[in-house]
Amino acid sequence: MIRRYFLPVFFGIYSGCVAANNVEVLALFKGAALLKIDGREQLLKAGKITSEGIVLISATPKEAVLEINGQRKSLGLSQSISGAYEKPAVREYTVPMNSNGQYMTTATINGQMIEVQVDTGANTIALSRTHAERLGIAYRKGMPSRAATASGVVNSWSIMLDSVNVGGIAIANVQASVIDAEFPLTILLGMTYLEHVEIRKTGNSLHLKQRY
Repeated sequence: MIRRYFLPVFFGIYSGCVAANNVEVLALFKGAALLKIDGREQLLKAGKITSEGIVLISATPKEAVLEINGQRKSLGLSQSISGAYEKPAVREYTVPMNSNGQYMTTATINGQMIEVQVDTGANTIALSRTHAERLGIAYRKGMPSRAATASGVVNSWSIMLDSVNVGGIAIANVQASVIDAEFPLTILLGMTYLEHVEIRKTGNSLHLKQRY
């Protein structure tokens, strides 16, 4: 199925200070897991974070991969982890406007640092084929799409990024679009990331804060 994407843009963050002492997997689904955290049941979708700062990286009917205190743990059905897991401190990140009126910063995508442009007009994270190749992304295995650019309509592929981190604000499993062209010259970080953060503008700066 061919989809049409119109390109626009992006940012990031992290939050907290509570502790979870016991995390148990009650049920597993494709892309979601039912957890019991200190006796409280919580259905968590992949890429989401709990108020205790626990991130569900991925889930299948066989196991859940959780990130707790920056460490990844794989748990099967009915398995649990005990210990004091502190919620990360609330973290905000500020992106200043440059002389061209753009919000430029550095992000870590799939574990690699690269320059990005924050643009709230973008409906997705947009990368050129050059960016995708530099990051080692097998983008042609993604879903074929079409994208409208200044040079006309070109091929593109809808993909899923393992993680996007801006200023310590890490989000797992973020949808993106790879454009079969040299455009955009800088990666555009759009709403597939921004929907996870609160954005506040003061003067010539954008302030980012993670949304739970």
